[in-house]
Parts: sequence; C-alpha cells; structure tokens
Amino acid sequence: MAENDVDFGTNGEHALSPRSKDAPKPLHPEGTSRIQFRDMAAKKKRVTRSRSLSLSSTDSYSSGSYTESFSDDDGLTPRERLQENSKGCGEFCVKNINQAEFGRREIEIAEQEMPGLMALRKRAESEKPLSGAKITGCTHITAQAAVLIETLAALGATVRWCACNIYSTQNEVAAALAEAGFAIFAWKGESEEDFWWCIEQCICSNGFEANMILDDGGDATHLMFKKFPSIFKQIKGIVEESVTGVHRLYQLSKTGKLTIPAMNVNDSVTKTKFDTLYSCRESILDALKRTTDVMFAGKHVVVCGYGEVGKGCSAALKGLGAIVHVTEIDPICALQACMEGFRVVRLEEVIKYMDVIITCTGNKNVVTRQHLDRVKNGCIVCNMGHSNTEIDVASLRTPELTWERVRSQVDHIIWPDGKRIMLLAEGRLVNLSCSSVPSFVVSVTSTTQALALIELFNAPGGRYKQDVYLLPKKMDEYVASLHLPAFDAHLTELADSQARYLGLNKAGPFKPNYYR
Repeated sequence: MAENDVDFGTNGEHALSPRSKDAPKPLHPEGTSRIQFRDMAAKKKRVTRSRSLSLSSTDSYSSGSYTESFSDDDGLTPRERLQENSKGCGEFCVKNINQAEFGRREIEIAEQEMPGLMALRKRAESEKPLSGAKITGCTHITAQAAVLIETLAALGATVRWCACNIYSTQNEVAAALAEAGFAIFAWKGESEEDFWWCIEQCICSNGFEANMILDDGGDATHLMFKKFPSIFKQIKGIVEESVTGVHRLYQLSKTGKLTIPAMNVNDSVTKTKFDTLYSCRESILDALKRTTDVMFAGKHVVVCGYGEVGKGCSAALKGLGAIVHVTEIDPICALQACMEGFRVVRLEEVIKYMDVIITCTGNKNVVTRQHLDRVKNGCIVCNMGHSNTEIDVASLRTPELTWERVRSQVDHIIWPDGKRIMLLAEGRLVNLSCSSVPSFVVSVTSTTQALALIELFNAPGGRYKQDVYLLPKKMDEYVASLHLPAFDAHLTELADSQARYLGLNKAGPFKPNYYR
C-alpha cells in the first residue's frame, strides 16, 4: 500500500476527535419489464404522519431529470402497482420500472464526472471493506447518488435506499437502480405518508435490519430512533451530510440520547470548501438563467448570508456584473464580504431597491411578508439555503394576493395594486429545483461519505464513543488526492529537511484537525 493511501481494513490508526465535540454489478435491461396492477378496490385509506423536526423532505424539486417525458395513464400510485424488473425481482417501489434504460444512461454520464468516487471503487473493491454492512440510505435519488450507491455495493455493502426529499427524485434513475437489483423506495411527488413508509422499508423489511445509516437531513435517523429503538441501538455508526441532520445529532448528543457514534460530513473540509462553495457558484447562475431569462449585469442583488453558499453565489453574480449587497450576523463573515468588495447592509435598508433577493442562511423567516410588501415590481426572490423556511412563503398565501404560474417552478405573486414578484421554486432550493448540480463536486462529498462509512464500520471497539465526530485531515486530503488526476495535477513532495523544519510527515496530514 502506498504511503499516502488509506487503509480500508480494520487496523487503520486514524482515530477521530469528537467535536466538543459480491457487489451487484449494474444490470442493463434484458427484455421487457412487467407491470401488474393491484385491485383498485383493495386501496386502503392512508393516514398522514406529520414531521416533527424539519421540512427537509419538501426542500426542493429536481429538474435535472427526464422524468417529465414519461406519462402514467393508469392513475395508480407506485405503491398500488406490482412491478418486477427483468430478472423477476419486485423488492422495490419506483414510479415506472420501464424508465430504467434512460436512468442507466444518466448514471453513466455522472460516472464520467465523478473520478474520485470511481477511483475509490476501483482501489477498494477487491478488499470489500463494507462486507457485512447493511446500510439504510436516505438521500436525494439522483444520478450522482446512484454512483455512490453502486460504489457502496461494490465495496461489499447491502443497501436499501429511499429519498430524503419528496420532490428531488429522478424517477428514471430510481428505476435503473431497481433494474440493477437494488431495493429502492422512492419516486418524485411522494405524499408525506409515502415518504415515511419508504424510509420504514429501508430500516427493517424482509429480514433486513440496518447496522449503518447514511442520512441527509436526519429523517431516517429520527424515525429509527423513535420507532425502532432496538435496531437503533445495534447501529454501528451514522454518517450525516446536511446542516439540519447534523444539528439533530448534536441535539441528541447534548441531551445524552445519542447512543452510537456519528460522523459529521457536513463540516468536513471536502464538503464546505468544495461542494458547498463551488457547486453553488455554478448552479445559482444556471437556475436563475433557466427560470428568468434575465440579464444580471447592472442588477442590484442582495445575498442573505455570507457563508460558503453565500460566497459562491456572490462571486458568481459579481462576475456577471451585478451590484451585490450582503447581509450577515457574523462579524467575521461580514468582514470577509467587505474585503471582497461587497457592501454589507441590513435587508430593510435596501429591500425596496433590490432586483434579486437570494437567501443562503439556513435560518427561518429571513425574508418576511413585511419585506416583500416593500420590494419593487418584478423583484426575483429565491432560496439557496438548506431549508425552505428562509422565505416566509405561507404569508403570501392570502386572499388579497394572486398566484400565477408562469412556467415550471416559477410563480408570479401579484399584489392588489398590480405589483408582482417572481418567486422561484416556492422558496425551496432553487439549484436542485430549477437546474442541476455539478457531478464533480458531488463526487468529492460522496467519496467523503463512503470513507466515513468504511471508517465507522471497521473501527475497533472503543475507538468511537457515543458522540458526533469530524473526519481527520488525513481522510480529507485523501479524498482531494483522488480527484487531482482529473486535472493532471502534480503535487510537490517535501524534502526530509523541509518536513522536519515544518514538523510534518512527508505524506501528511498537512493541516491540523482543527483546520476548517
């Protein structure tokens, strides 16, 4: 093994510090898939489960999909259809298994732009470091997620997967995974009751009992903790990638209810400095251009929040010639914005002059009805933060305001005096709703998730306690190194004397664990 490789076995020495905390290969369709229908009279009345901690399942839609080109004229929901793939397996629930061929093409495209994750699959496949792992996955079901799912299976894991969001599933990708033999329970436009049912199918069903969780938003963790406590106690580790899910984990840890170790991927360097920043920098422009056809040169834009998402959005819009203003609560982030040439303001000071309002805070009620009553005619309002609570959309659903659908994910909201604003994606994540995200940066995050699962699953007893952990820099640097060949990048090596002078190992890590 090379000096700077990560050990995929059980003898690795890279312990983490709390933050004070044989694989099924993709099967292409062979013959015609069969769809049978259950008796409509057997339909049962459904009871909706209300969500107690977040609205992350309704955060966004996804338009990076060809799902809309398919129609289902039978009027049945996926749960009312009895479907089988071409191998006769029916252990899945998707919109239409016949979309599998289209989904497989999308997965193949994503693989070409996910070099790090594919390299990890190639390097570790023979060692099967996840052999024996039974993973409940709850993430967006996209082509990029499919590459991760098939990588985990190639590394030896058994997986069952559902969607963390009722609108973001690419139906053809879910069908391709079902055709390949994966237990996938997801389709675009699930009801709330469907959403929780799908998660349950991935926790314990047909003899499957999870021993690992990969979560995005904390819903699978939350449901297992509340409804399946005996299974939750047997879990070896949780890997969480979202702000909301990490917040939930820290709440459990603070109250002493977290009985298993968890890995916070959201705050890893490879997530914050790459996925969060560069993905948003590219996808915000894609989303705005697709939905509005607006020229942004000379437009006044206010970006609420100057974290990594806000930095990416601000830089992108500045590059198009927009006049960018920033709102911030943190003096450090505010100073960074000032030194990048952005004017830091309070929203109420500039709201009536703004052409575009973008929220990037992760908070709630950042833009309220009082703000929107003061905006100018034609103002574009959208959200790039994790949750759909940043814009108070509920306050706009009143009798005196008229909603007018302009195009998919674009609404005009018209005031009695004729003023209208353009609301994108009903306040949900505009990049996932109205465009797509770059596969390359998703590869960085997905590789980090895979390594975190490997680490927690193979860790010897006692290495991790009942707490939330951050990835060590050795792993962050390894993830980065897997992606450098795509740029034909060549790292400089330290001489022995230079390494001694800096007090570093020549193979790294080159940054302390507290570096973020």
